[in-house]
Amino acid sequence: MESNWKGIKEAITPTCHEVRGHKKHHHKEWITVDTLDKIQERRNKQSAINTSRTRAEKAKAQAEEEHQNRQT
Repeated sequence: MESNWKGIKEAITPTCHEVRGHKKHHHKEWITVDTLDKIQERRNKQSAINTSRTRAEKAKAQAEEEHQNRQT
C-alpha cells in the first residue's frame, strides 16, 4: 500500500508543478514592501516567544516584540 502511494505521489507531484506552478503570494497594491517587512518581523518575534524554553527567554522575546509593536 505504501509503495503504491509513493509511486502515485511521485508521478502526480511533478506533473502538478509543471501544469499549475508554485503558489504565488499576491499582496494588496496599497501595502508597501516596508510594511510587509514589518509584518514579517512581527511574525518572527511572535514565533520566538512561542518557541522560547525558559521564562527569561520568553520575557526577553516579549520585550523585543513590544518594542517592535510600538514601531509598527
